[in-house]
This record gives sequence, structure tokens and C-alpha cells, in this order.
Amino acid sequence: MKTQERSFEDDERAMADLGEVVDWRPIWGPPATGMDAIRALVNRVITVTGWRPWAPGNIDPDRYTWGLVTQRETVMLVLPDAVLPESPRSGWSAYEIGPDELPLAEEGLDAHWPDQLDLARRYWGPPVFVGSGDDLRVPPEWRGRRRHLAVWLRPGAEIHLYASQPDAGETAAGFGYSVYASEVA
Repeated sequence: MKTQERSFEDDERAMADLGEVVDWRPIWGPPATGMDAIRALVNRVITVTGWRPWAPGNIDPDRYTWGLVTQRETVMLVLPDAVLPESPRSGWSAYEIGPDELPLAEEGLDAHWPDQLDLARRYWGPPVFVGSGDDLRVPPEWRGRRRHLAVWLRPGAEIHLYASQPDAGETAAGFGYSVYASEVA
């Protein structure tokens, strides 16, 4: 197994960008494809966030996602129901994990989780949930896919910070975060 530990610089920029969006409800739209749907999605995001398309005028009509660049130069992948930072991940990660090295990868994730969580709290405040990805309060479609999970609620969105759950089928492990459309927030 190989590991790397990078500065939190990329994550700080992306977390700050996501934290500045106070209300996510105006961003979400129907899961449609085609030029009009993509243009509508891009226009909604630009209106709410001020982010700009990373390839203006070059819209693929068969796509339902689009990349936008924030004022801090973070690339965000925008879907009709989610936003995912495309920037290189900061902090600790492991790769080329062999089957016998899964416990080492889990130990690394456990040791570095508090730092990731502290960073997210700086930009998003206190989470409404922090726990294991196996917690029964985690919806079944997410359960077991995350080793650690923290959730923040915003109007129209849930922000998830997570540590991946290494298993025999995965050769990499690390931390990530995404914003998901939500009716609850």
C-alpha cells in the first residue's frame, strides 16, 4: 500500500465555495438531458453562485452534468441533484491497497478522520450527524459504502463528508464530500 498526505489547500477552497451557498433549492432541476436542460442547469447555478462554465459554448446535448469553476478556481461537477468538487483531494489517502493491507488503510482513515472533520466544521459549522457508515440511521443505499460519515443540512441540500470504506474490490481509500439535493433541509 502506498499513502500520500497533501496540504488541505484544495479542500479548504472547495469547502469554502460550497459553504457560501446558503440556499440550494434554486439550483436543482429535473434530471433531463439535452441542450435546453443543460443550459437551464448551468444558468441556475450561475445565478445562485456566480460560478462560471469551464467550457462555455461547448455543451454536449447527451450529457446531464456540467463543470463550473468557482471564484476560487475550484471545478465543481454539477448534476441535476448533486454537486461534487472535481479538485484534487487534499489530506491523507491510500492507493494500491492489497487485500492483506485493508486493516492498514482503515487505520489510516481512522487516524486522519478527525482532521478532515475539523476542516469541514470550520466552513460548514456543526454537523447534524457524525458516525459510522454502518449506522442504521444511514439510508440503506449509503450504508456500508462509507467508513465515516458526517452530514450537514442546508435549505434544499445535505452536505456529506465521508471516508471511503476499503474492501477487496477497491485499491484506493480517502476522503470526499458532496452536496445532494434534499427535500428535508
